[in-house]
Order: sequence, then C-alpha cells, then structure tokens
Amino acid sequence: MALIECPSCSKRISSKASVCQYCGSQLSGDTQVLSTISHIKRSNQLVNQGLLSMTIFIAGVVTWFWGGNTAEGVRAYIAVICFVLGFVGYLITRLQIVMHKRKKV
Repeated sequence: MALIECPSCSKRISSKASVCQYCGSQLSGDTQVLSTISHIKRSNQLVNQGLLSMTIFIAGVVTWFWGGNTAEGVRAYIAVICFVLGFVGYLITRLQIVMHKRKKV
C-alpha cells in the first residue's frame, strides 16, 4: 500500500482506496496510472516554480539597469532582493527537480 494523490482534490490517500475520503470522487483505473499522473503534475509544478524564479531574477536585472545607469538608492535594494530571491529560488527548485526525477513512479 502506498499513498497517492487524489486526481480531483490532490490530497494524499491510500492507493487501495476506491473512493477519496476527502472529496468523495471515485478512483477508477489502475493505481499506477494515478501515480504517474501525480508524478507528472508535480513535475509541472516544479517547472513553473523554476520559471517564476527566473522571472524574478530577470526583473532584478531589468530594475538594476533600467534607464542605462546602474541602480541607486531604493531601486538598488529592490534589484538586489530580486537577484537573491530569484537565484536562490531557482537553485532550490533545480535541486527539487533532480530529487523528484530520482523517485520511481
């Protein structure tokens, strides 16, 4: 027995359950199919998080060099915060993607 995600509400339920105890939806089909679907959904979530992190990083670059001059004052602080959050967020997301790919479906 393993825990899988319900395809309707995404809560963790038993792989042997025929009905989700949270939303009441019928779990039809093979457990392997449901496991594969939840694995793909998590992969998509991680890719989206990576794209969001890169967008934040690029926003920092644009803020830093906006108008042709390097940033000064408050604009510099905002740009550095975006740099750091975007870069660290991207590194964490990449690590999560690597660990997720190592999992067996």
